[in-house]
This record gives sequence, C-alpha cells and structure tokens, in this order.
Amino acid sequence: MGSLTYGICEETIQSISKQIKEVRQLGVDVAVVIGGGNIFRGVKGASMGMDRASADYMGMLATVMNGLALQDALEKTDVQTRVITAIEMREIAEPYIRRRALRHLEKGRVVIFVAGTGNPYFTTDTAASLRAMEMGSDIILKATKVDGVYDKDPEIYEDAQRIYSIKYIEVLDKNLRVMDSTAISMCMENKMPIIVFNIKNYGDLKRIVLGEKVGTIVK
Repeated sequence: MGSLTYGICEETIQSISKQIKEVRQLGVDVAVVIGGGNIFRGVKGASMGMDRASADYMGMLATVMNGLALQDALEKTDVQTRVITAIEMREIAEPYIRRRALRHLEKGRVVIFVAGTGNPYFTTDTAASLRAMEMGSDIILKATKVDGVYDKDPEIYEDAQRIYSIKYIEVLDKNLRVMDSTAISMCMENKMPIIVFNIKNYGDLKRIVLGEKVGTIVK
C-alpha cells in the first residue's frame, strides 16, 4: 500500500521485488506468502457485520491480486516466478501441490503463495508458518512496517522499547503482536525461527540473509 490509503503502490512493490531479486541472486531459495490487507481485510469486514467466512474468502482473493502484482514486478526484472494458490483458479495461478512447489524452488524460481491456507478463520501468518514447514524453510522473515518487536506499540507510545531477541513463549504470554498465536505456536513446536523487520528499509532483507543483526528474532 505504501503511502496510499488503499490498493497497490507501484513504488513499494518495485522496491520489494528488487530486494527479493537481490536475495535470489545470492543463490537463496525464496518463497513469499503474501497478504491482502491493503485491499480487503477479512476481520474488518466481519466487524462490520459481514459473515466471517465470506469476509475471509474476500481477503484471500485480495492476496491473489497482490501476488499477481508482485509476480509482474519480479518478472519485469527477469526473475522467474510461480504464483501458487490455495483456492483453485487455474487460469491465473497454479493450485497448491507441495511437491510441485518444491520443484519450482529447486529450479531457482521465486514461489508466491496466495489465498492463505484456503480456509476461513486462518490468517496469512498461519499460512506463512504452514508453508514454511512444508517447504522445509530455514527461517520465516516477517516483513512489516516496524523495525522489530516492541514491548508496546511504538506508534502510540514514545517510550516503547525495541526487543532484539525473544522466546516464542514470551510472545504468547505477553500477547505481543508478532504473528497470531496459532502461527507462533506452530513455529514453537517446529523450532522455526522468525525475524521481524521493516520491509521499507531498503536492503534489510539482504542484510538479514547475509547474517547481519536486523530487526527482532523470535526463537
């Protein structure tokens, strides 16, 4: 969304695609799970009286739009991609088949997962955790608009303190908004580390992959 109040910001999506390309050029396999809150957020729709399942499905469709936009931006920079959807729509994306997704990664393609898990009531965070386990990922990089995890909302409290390393159980006990509790629990059970960082800080994605300390690690 960038500086816009709604929709897809061309400058932002180009910045993200360039950062992904830089990481891919290092020889690192990249899978992206993309959200759709810039277009439609299911929880918000439900809060306005809409049926929760219907609102969540609309949110999943919004992620498909973002996935196609990211694919277009990446392929314009000569990065091969595949958009894989949890809800079948064969004309525009491949249906999710785990082994096929793994083959794409082996061939050096960037895989973009859209439509969440394909089920209402599950967030994109949960989808990211699930796909990370299925793809055998080394780590989840949670790209957000803040530069890490804070003890309280830094947009509201000036004295908010950034946390550089934290345990899964602390995130759950303190109800910190890193990812939702289902996603955190899944990562904890499978010992999948998470790094939370600000995608708006150009180059941070590459710095993380190169081993520099950026953002907050949950482990």
